[in-house]
Amino acid sequence: MTTPKTPVADVGGAAPAARPTDLQPAAADFAAAYPVRPVPATGPVDTAPIATTPAAVEELDGLWRAVVQETRTRGNDIHLPISLAFAERLCRAYPDADAELVRVATLLHDTGWAHVDESRILSEGFTGDWRKANIRYEHEKQGCDVARRVLPGLGYSVEFIERVCRIIDGHDTRPVALSLEDALMRDADRLWRFDQAGIALASSWFKMDPATYTDRLATEIVPELITQAAVDMASADLDRSNALLKTAVIR
Repeated sequence: MTTPKTPVADVGGAAPAARPTDLQPAAADFAAAYPVRPVPATGPVDTAPIATTPAAVEELDGLWRAVVQETRTRGNDIHLPISLAFAERLCRAYPDADAELVRVATLLHDTGWAHVDESRILSEGFTGDWRKANIRYEHEKQGCDVARRVLPGLGYSVEFIERVCRIIDGHDTRPVALSLEDALMRDADRLWRFDQAGIALASSWFKMDPATYTDRLATEIVPELITQAAVDMASADLDRSNALLKTAVIR
């Protein structure tokens, strides 16, 4: 199955041992290929509100239907569609990327939350050194299991599925991106937080008021973005969200 290219950081133990051990060369190759950070865009960058351009890739409707259960945990039914819309924009800004890989990895990246202990998601995954929380490693592994379960029946090849899993496994816990597609998915996963819907959900997860959360977005999350297009989108969204939510006053 193919869809066309878009034209236009430990709780209770160590991380799972199953993660591939050959990641450093891939990360080094990506860094060498894209030495300027944030990575400059080669296509158009759309900074309008994301609601104006929802992702409408009908080829993915079957995949959405296959993971409805997984969208009903931790706000995935809001997080995943918004992240996919940002992924579409990023693919237009970086037309050299494999857009199909970015789309599928983005759609599936957090489906693993539906297959972990839900009572631990907020208590472990959004407190303290949350990037190294075991439950985050667990949800990445479970997300790969979802991909390997649902994608074969939709016509995706074993090779493509493993490329998807390579991105999902580590999207929260691995400090570096391994490819342009990996970078775009990681940026899309962060960009949704700058939209008002993302701020509403995620600020409650982290037990922060909107003003404190948007301050965190500016100081911690923007510097994590890998591509210049994502920085531009995040900055525009953050300005709009701060104005709408009056965070300069309500703090």
